[in-house]
Amino acid sequence: MLSSFSLRPPNPTSICRLSVSGDDSPTPDPSLPVPPLRVAIIGFGNYGQFLAETLVSQGHIIFAHSRSDHSAAARRIGVSFFTDLHDLCERHPDVVLLCTSILSTENVLKTLPFQRLRRNTLFVDVLSVKEFAKTLLLQYLPGDFDILCTHPMFGPQSVSSNHGWRGLRFVYDKVRIVGEEEERSRLSRCENFLAIFAREGCEMVEMSCVDHDRHAAGSQFITHTVGRVLETLKLQSTPINTKGYEALLDLAENTRGDSFDLYYGLFVYNKNSLEMLERMDLAFEALRKELFGRLHGVVRKQLFEGEAQRVPNGYQKDASLDMVRSNEVALRYEYNAEVSGSVNERSRLKIGIVGFGNFGQFLAKTMVKQGHTVLAYSRSDYTDEAVKLGVSYIQDLDDLFEEHPEVILLCTSILSTEKVLKSLPFQRLKRSTLFVDVLSVKEFPRNSFLQALPQDFDILCTHPMFGPESGKNGWKGLSFVFDKVRIGTDDDRRRARCDSFLDVFAREGCSMVEMSCAEHDWHAAGSQFITHTVGRVLEKLSLESTPVDTKGYETLLKLVENTSGDSFDLYYGLFLYNPNAMEQLERFGLAFESLKKQLFGRLHRLLHKQLFGNDKDTQIMLETTGLSTFR
Repeated sequence: MLSSFSLRPPNPTSICRLSVSGDDSPTPDPSLPVPPLRVAIIGFGNYGQFLAETLVSQGHIIFAHSRSDHSAAARRIGVSFFTDLHDLCERHPDVVLLCTSILSTENVLKTLPFQRLRRNTLFVDVLSVKEFAKTLLLQYLPGDFDILCTHPMFGPQSVSSNHGWRGLRFVYDKVRIVGEEEERSRLSRCENFLAIFAREGCEMVEMSCVDHDRHAAGSQFITHTVGRVLETLKLQSTPINTKGYEALLDLAENTRGDSFDLYYGLFVYNKNSLEMLERMDLAFEALRKELFGRLHGVVRKQLFEGEAQRVPNGYQKDASLDMVRSNEVALRYEYNAEVSGSVNERSRLKIGIVGFGNFGQFLAKTMVKQGHTVLAYSRSDYTDEAVKLGVSYIQDLDDLFEEHPEVILLCTSILSTEKVLKSLPFQRLKRSTLFVDVLSVKEFPRNSFLQALPQDFDILCTHPMFGPESGKNGWKGLSFVFDKVRIGTDDDRRRARCDSFLDVFAREGCSMVEMSCAEHDWHAAGSQFITHTVGRVLEKLSLESTPVDTKGYETLLKLVENTSGDSFDLYYGLFLYNPNAMEQLERFGLAFESLKKQLFGRLHRLLHKQLFGNDKDTQIMLETTGLSTFR
């Protein structure tokens, strides 16, 4: 590990962007005649065929060659396939488009019969790394040939989900467009090739190869790294998926479709990638130290200060009663309770909310709208907010409990729940009161309720899988998880009261998921906790949007934005109070270590060949990628 690496991101560099498809620049009219180009595609695998379909649809003449026989696919698309490179080059294409893999590009360039081509041929690559491609093309191509380095920031899958190329980025660098008398025609040929992508609505970004690789290491390489770590974890969809977790599942699925050679190429042929890998490693270690540092304080307090045997609330000051919730959601099962059109006198509830922060107020607003009577208490004074919502704010818990609410709804933070329970004046309540929590972990409040509450009290553990942001436009389709831990079975009124409370959410269209607390925590550790872990690791990298963002990278930026809105206390609570979270954290760490070993194992073999095989070509490759300093 290069421990001297900083967690700070590299300094931003300005770029020159040409937005051909934006509102302020006219998009080429497909109806206008465009001189057809004769394009030879070298490497006619999935990606070469993907590009060929659009080139043919625009009227260009396409030739193709590949080591494998793709003649049937070529005929289907309308492409002339050549098994012999000499035959293809003798057709004198205007453009040679290299759709080879990163690892095979150098060998392909060595085999090309340049003498069969016209001396002013334009060479174009579409590799995901650009400095390496530029160096190779300048090294192997005769000086008369033009060079255009490009990177379409999309592939067949992203185009399918995007329904075309419109709005997707195409990065390019006019490395060498030469000529004297023919200069105008050669520039025109280059522009005609770029117009292929502009006419499809791509966002055209002109950028140097150096800047591309610097940005790509912080976006594309990190995206693939996270995707491959998640793929190693074998993540599964759960009944309580959040939107963030579903985005991670999609990311892992997309990464699975790319070969490890592609990922290894992004690592070894982009000299900025090693730094990004080390920064991510440091970020994960920093997060682990932060979690275990708090845990050490908890254990120390328990051992040396005579605390109770159960793990207490933490060694820092108690968290506020004002709960901050994650705004992610999940959709899975339906709750089939019979819901009346409106709340009637029989189903109207008197609900006391303990912890009247953002989430308590968020729930109260809907409860009041439905006709329920809501009382509230919090350590902070929320009198004004309560008045606006139509809630009775009571500044003394004894006074609130003497109002005999039928339901006590705890909207406290995970870390403060146990202390709050110990402070409640249960003797002021009716003996059959229903207690409800809304925490993101479920076994912990279940056990706390069973330990602290008198036997006569009913217990309902719930987890609304949404918050003020995700639920601001309504709760329809958002998941609400619940477990009827202890409901008086011999009293129809108590069962009806529980159903009336659940109807608050069913009435708004929530997807109601009945699930045991243990099952909830097992699923949540593999989804919610992993989602927050990935978000917090990436947050420590200080990731920023770049001019070459991919859809996957934009997903990660959105995940960081959502995660950073939650306090560390919430994340620490998910770790400390979910018995499955430790295993998931360790599995994540092992998956990351396994990925690094796979990368460095290949790199070690490359260096071994250089040191003991006296391989001149390997030395050239190392110098072009900046890895020769490892000798």
